[in-house]
Amino acid sequence: GLLARGKIKHSYPHSWRSKAPVIYRNTPQWFVEIDRELHDGMDQHGKTIRERALNEIDHVEWTPKTGRNRLYSMIESRPDWVMSRQRAWGVPLTCFIRDVGEGQVELLRDPAVNARIAEVFRNEGADAWFEDGARARFLGAELAKEDWQLVSDILDVWFDSGSTHAFVLRDRPDGAKDGIADLYLEGTDQHRGWFHSSLLQSCGTNGRAPYRGVLTHGFTLDAKGVKMSKSIGNTIVPAEVTKQYGADILRLWVAQVDFTADQRIGPEILKNVADSYRRLRNTMRFMLGSLTHFSDADRVEPADMPELERWVLHRLAELDHKVRTGYAAYDFQGVFQALFQFATVDLSAFYFDIRKDALYCDKGSLNQRAALTVLDLLHERLTTWLAPILVFTMEEVWLARHPGEDTSLHLEDFPDTPADWLDEPLAAKWAEIRLARRAVTAALEVQRTDKVIGASLEAAPVVHVRDPELLGLLKSVDFDDVCITSAVSLTNDPSPAEAFRLPEVDGVGVVFEMANGAKCQRCWKILPDVGTHSHADTCARCNEALG
Repeated sequence: GLLARGKIKHSYPHSWRSKAPVIYRNTPQWFVEIDRELHDGMDQHGKTIRERALNEIDHVEWTPKTGRNRLYSMIESRPDWVMSRQRAWGVPLTCFIRDVGEGQVELLRDPAVNARIAEVFRNEGADAWFEDGARARFLGAELAKEDWQLVSDILDVWFDSGSTHAFVLRDRPDGAKDGIADLYLEGTDQHRGWFHSSLLQSCGTNGRAPYRGVLTHGFTLDAKGVKMSKSIGNTIVPAEVTKQYGADILRLWVAQVDFTADQRIGPEILKNVADSYRRLRNTMRFMLGSLTHFSDADRVEPADMPELERWVLHRLAELDHKVRTGYAAYDFQGVFQALFQFATVDLSAFYFDIRKDALYCDKGSLNQRAALTVLDLLHERLTTWLAPILVFTMEEVWLARHPGEDTSLHLEDFPDTPADWLDEPLAAKWAEIRLARRAVTAALEVQRTDKVIGASLEAAPVVHVRDPELLGLLKSVDFDDVCITSAVSLTNDPSPAEAFRLPEVDGVGVVFEMANGAKCQRCWKILPDVGTHSHADTCARCNEALG
């Protein structure tokens, strides 16, 4: 009789696509024995597929490095490869078998049959295997049709994808001479998929990995870190982003994130990317405007340049190394952040700010010509360095100076940067000068906030410097130009109690004073001699420039 009755709730496998329950059925399958010795003359790479694969993993450059251990552990512990599937479509196994008794089958190994199959597939495609009369057609007249059974199983699709290297890279003029790819690029899930099957397939046929490098990226999530889904309505459509912002904004977003982890994207994130893009574009626009009338006749050799220009060359030499090594390591985030910081902080907020006066007011002077020469060198390097990321914008910037249908930035190489541009002592000196400048600009910002002044040129601060060595450094440059003030007084006298100080700039105190004199209507500096020259409302420098 019935002893008990009840309902049990338990989990049961369902199809991820149809959501319907899955019924398992045991069926005979074809396997690749990955621990079977191959005896194919390539034992130098390993005797079995598994041994070769594990050896080859350590000959591959992994980005990120964690990819190596992930794939290694999978290969190390995996069972034999089930390579057959029972589907209504796919690439057939293209083999014949016959029953030899006791549950065993014999696999037909006939070069003539294999050649016939290859020829038909080449001309008609793989579907010929499933057509009526295929068995007789492929076996030919030499073999008894009734003895051999055509296997209708198809290949595992991962075997399909894993063999792509053989078609893409081998035995074709546009492939690789050794049949090995420089890089395989896919998502992190492909350690179990494409990277995995490609490695096994290539080790079985070539003895080696099909790639020299493997780069894996994370998945794209919405701004809250949730997986994108049409049903949730949180998807970001690339075509809509490019329509609103342009393709370079989408490329820049990719370059700004850590692609090795899952990355987020959303409207606010894209707005921030667009803001970074605008700031960078403004830097390039300033360079183009300043270089409008530049010619080789204006060029100044680095050895003859003022210190400030030679400091910029030093920064370019530093960046040249970082950009080249960064791109080689696929560190797009590091490359862009270094160039963005340089363009917006070192250039726009420092160098350009200082040299605007010389560019606008000192026509033909050494300072102006040296600045233009540096701008020309900056244009050449920033456009080529940023071209892999901002392909359209940098092409636009390049063509503004090199117009023509036969020219393109993307046909240019990175320019060589002379090693003698590096000048560590000069860089150390200007690091000290910039630190002292921060104290001055911070002091002036207090006066600007209090509406005492509207612009820094209205000021002539007194800077008290405790360290005699630093005082000497500041006196060796035009520190008023560096601070963008009409005048600066430098002294070793102790700082008075009311002096402005920045905690991070030890030994520097700034006492604010208004500039003395009238405003020059050409350079806007406030100087005592304005109004005493032949040209009204000009200083001595501008009066001479006007002739």
